[in-house]
Amino acid sequence: MREPNARDLRSANRPDRERSPQIDEDVTGKELDRATQHQIKTLEDNSAEWVARHLVMAGRLIDEEPELAFQHALAASRRGGRLSAVREAVGLTAYAAGHYGEALREFRTYRRISGSNMHLPVMADCERGLGRPDRALEMARSDEAKDLDAPGKAELAIVAAGARADLGQLDAAVSELEIVQLDINRAFSYSPRLFRAYADALAAVGRTAESEKWQRQALVAEKALGLDVSEDPDIIDLGWDEEEEAREEEQRRGLLAQQSAAGAEEQAPRAASAEAVAGLPEKHVAEEGLNALEAASDDVESDFYESDDAESDDDSVENDTLDRSEVLAGDDVEETGDGDSYADSHDSDPGQPERAED
Repeated sequence: MREPNARDLRSANRPDRERSPQIDEDVTGKELDRATQHQIKTLEDNSAEWVARHLVMAGRLIDEEPELAFQHALAASRRGGRLSAVREAVGLTAYAAGHYGEALREFRTYRRISGSNMHLPVMADCERGLGRPDRALEMARSDEAKDLDAPGKAELAIVAAGARADLGQLDAAVSELEIVQLDINRAFSYSPRLFRAYADALAAVGRTAESEKWQRQALVAEKALGLDVSEDPDIIDLGWDEEEEAREEEQRRGLLAQQSAAGAEEQAPRAASAEAVAGLPEKHVAEEGLNALEAASDDVESDFYESDDAESDDDSVENDTLDRSEVLAGDDVEETGDGDSYADSHDSDPGQPERAED
């Protein structure tokens, strides 16, 4: 039986692989985030605990001892290799340890399992690490790159600039970094790295003064962010925008104009009340207030007293005995064919009681 070529196997399956590294006693596996724990629950109990504890160790050691972290991730993949979280951990630790070929394979597998392109910038950098800057630039121009979020686009621009520098295209490297996310007046979580990369690219083409300015701005961004670079892009203003200042000034002027107009309107009722104190007639003010009160009451109570059936409302109204003046006022509003004769009959006999006709 032919033995498989070791170069064609993943590190976790090679016969010459090292034994699984030791796990710290304080590690339980419950330190993982909920999404990863949810994936691990699909494994058997023994395997789930094994995978979880090795993943915790991989995350704990990736910055200080990336090679040992890579071994922990490989140990987790021997029992949980079909989980996207495990393949992602193997890829990240392999990249940190400098195993770019292994990392690229793991990231491709992660993308196939999860459908996510979030690690496209790291994959492009792996191509650079393997001495293939042209492929890195192809990834930066792919359709998948357009769907990245702002941090992903910033990271991919840094990788693309590095690939241009690898090819000796220094001016093109500067152009790769001149993206929307490069804002000198605002600091996002990715801004310090982007500012420094742009400063290095400027220095490579001899634009020293601009390079020093962006280096200083990177320090300002780090100070504004408190050196706490998180995955979510926090935004902090670093400078004053003249256009924004003009807009705010215009808004303040508009607000002052509105307040002045409102003050002028308030003076009119006060003058009317002064006339009332002086004994001058104020009848029109009272009438306007009464009309406004009636209109407001109609708006408030209409929902309670109006029904959807207009005819049922008319039928439910009881006939009240009206005096002569109200009937005459009603005849003026509703001009019917019998209005004149009806008014004449009441003028001829004012003592006759009024009766509503059917």
